[in-house]
Parts: sequence; C-alpha cells; structure tokens
Amino acid sequence: MDTTSPNAELSQEQQIMRAMRKTLTSIVRDTAPRDGNPSPLSSSTVENIRMCLGLISSREAELAEALGLSRNERPHYTDETPATQPMQFTPPSGTKLN
Repeated sequence: MDTTSPNAELSQEQQIMRAMRKTLTSIVRDTAPRDGNPSPLSSSTVENIRMCLGLISSREAELAEALGLSRNERPHYTDETPATQPMQFTPPSGTKLN
C-alpha cells in the first residue's frame, strides 16, 4: 500500500524536473563553442536538448498550476511602491455585525 501523499510525489517530480533542467543546461554551457571552435554537439542533439527543455518547462508549468502556484511572479525591491493598495472596508456606523 502506497502511503505517500500526492503533494510529496509532486514535490519529488518537481525536484526531478529541476535536476534534469540544470543538467541539460550545464551540458550545453560546458560544450558551448569557444574561440571559434565548432560545437561538439550535432544539430540534431541540440534540437533534442531544446525539445527536452521545452517538455520540462511545460511539465513544470502543469505542476505549478496543479499546486496553485503563480509562474509569472517578478522580483521587486523592498522599498518599491506596490502596484496595488489594500482597501479597508468598514461597515456604516450603527450596523450590527453577525
């Protein structure tokens, strides 16, 4: 009987996706042509790496959506004025709250 929760599986799958993405991008970075030398990777290998990274990105987006995470968050400075302002709602005087 499997007692692992779906969230634990998603978390593990996210870790796998991250490790695969980092490994592929490291391979590309390590084999990038330097000093006019041609790339040691064939064009079909480069295309396969692109396809894999695209699939990884798609699956990461699906996992983020399943967990209710936003993928379009942007960094901001702590002293930056927020784009939205919270509003305080107060009932009119004399109104009884339930």
